[in-house]
Amino acid sequence: MNERVFNQNFDRLRSAERLERLSVNQVVDNCLSGSEIKSILDIGTGTGLFAEKFSERGIKVAGVDVNPSYIEEAKKYLPDAEFKIASAENLPFEDSSFDAVFFGVVLHEVDDFNKTLAEANRVSRLKAFILEWQYKTEDFGPPLEHRLKPEFVEKLSKENGFKNFKEVKLDKLVLYELTK
Repeated sequence: MNERVFNQNFDRLRSAERLERLSVNQVVDNCLSGSEIKSILDIGTGTGLFAEKFSERGIKVAGVDVNPSYIEEAKKYLPDAEFKIASAENLPFEDSSFDAVFFGVVLHEVDDFNKTLAEANRVSRLKAFILEWQYKTEDFGPPLEHRLKPEFVEKLSKENGFKNFKEVKLDKLVLYELTK
């Protein structure tokens, strides 16, 4: 098993402390601000936390995760959404299926960064959003060696067909906006 993969219980994924730390509403606001996004794929959806918040804003959502238990849990919150068991490196959707894709603190866990970003570009029509831990040592989140430097994410985005890169620093996290 990949040591970088988050594998906690469902309650912890939706705890009040985690919701605050992830700045869920602020992240969703940033992703939807001034955009024409009507559909989004939540990659590494977990229990569907971000998918649920996007759905509450009228966005059509779908989600993928490698953990079948998480997919079953996500379906409890969004029974009408399309959730599939899949990796970020091999998305089971047609080209340009979504206006955007979203990674909620999951990019640092993938096995192949380039293949992941290439797939994100392939299935998104407009943008990709990557929410990640800031690159610094903290008493929460993954260790520093599992965190991604902003320069690395920007390089990956350019190498995989995204034209514009924007970094938005949040209290505990950073949100990258990649535009095609």
